[in-house]
Amino acid sequence: MTAAAAELVAGILPVLREQAAESDRLAAFPAASLETLREHRLLSLTVPQEYGGSGASTRLWTEVAQELAGACLSTAQIWAMHVSHVDAVVRYGSAELKADLLTRIGTEELFIASVTSEQGRGASLFTAHSPLVPDGDRVGIDRIAPVVTGGAHADGYLISMRAGAEASEHEVSLVYADRADLELATTGEWNALGMRATESVGMVIKGSAPARNVIGGSGRFADVARESMIPVSHLAWAACWLGAARGALSELVRFLWKSGRADGASDLFHERLARIRVDLELASAYLTRVREEVDLARAEGRSLAHPRTQLQLNALKVATSDLAFRAVDNMVQLGGLRLGYLQDAPIPLERHFRDLRSASLTHANDGLRVGIGALSLLDRSVTLI
Repeated sequence: MTAAAAELVAGILPVLREQAAESDRLAAFPAASLETLREHRLLSLTVPQEYGGSGASTRLWTEVAQELAGACLSTAQIWAMHVSHVDAVVRYGSAELKADLLTRIGTEELFIASVTSEQGRGASLFTAHSPLVPDGDRVGIDRIAPVVTGGAHADGYLISMRAGAEASEHEVSLVYADRADLELATTGEWNALGMRATESVGMVIKGSAPARNVIGGSGRFADVARESMIPVSHLAWAACWLGAARGALSELVRFLWKSGRADGASDLFHERLARIRVDLELASAYLTRVREEVDLARAEGRSLAHPRTQLQLNALKVATSDLAFRAVDNMVQLGGLRLGYLQDAPIPLERHFRDLRSASLTHANDGLRVGIGALSLLDRSVTLI
């Protein structure tokens, strides 16, 4: 971790660690943690400096994501998803929207959630049923979403909608709407196995937004997603999952030394620990290389929608979710019943295990593997990263 990242999170991590267990037990949104992120200006970390933010590099914010996740994965993923939403506005928002929204994030530390799930629709990110309704210089919104991470606590929303009543379900627009312009109702409860503090409830959303808030232009959500939201979210998720597993290993190793269990450890113990470390080294290395590839492509003005880049981004998500969970699963085995399995154990391996079990289900790995396989057929030379 760089000194800049360490300085950013130094005053934040104690708060996240203190609230993590209680938020998990209650399946309650980590409000105190989010407020701490605001106080330390992390919600504007990736907003360009011209709008009052810090303009952080990809390397810096992925390092911050890892550190936050080591303390509370739910909080880290809430923040990381916000980062991907900011990136979409920065790269595809109209001049008017950027001047307004990015400035307010830079000064007021607004928290942005996304609404991309939809009732009655399959898992496809690139289709939508509910249409935007033109109304003068505004567009009407009437949307039911089964899952919105932190939605009840957001200051604004990025909402995917069918471009219009006459548009096909594949013509999807992304629109930003302020909370103040919407009528919101939550549906159901979030009582999940892990990631309980994300409070990913269902929502009914009605209202309107200025037409200028359609991001990237009418029907261009696929472009925004492939060039911005998907690359950034896959980098962010990978950083969070790696950070949670890395933080767990750090706590485990410290405990083993403090308790004296590291002295005289058997060859089998060392071999099991080595498997954990190798998995995290591989995940870290691949995250670093994909991040570098994304940064280079953007610096050179190349599209991130290129099949090889999409393959690598999807492989990052699949590999990191699998490796991080496997590492924590092996830590539970290494720690044994009392240290690895009990909820009141000195190290929260049980919570890390439950949280990371969700990683392969978020934007499901099965579907991504199908895409990776199809893209692999397009690269006959097998050009590896």
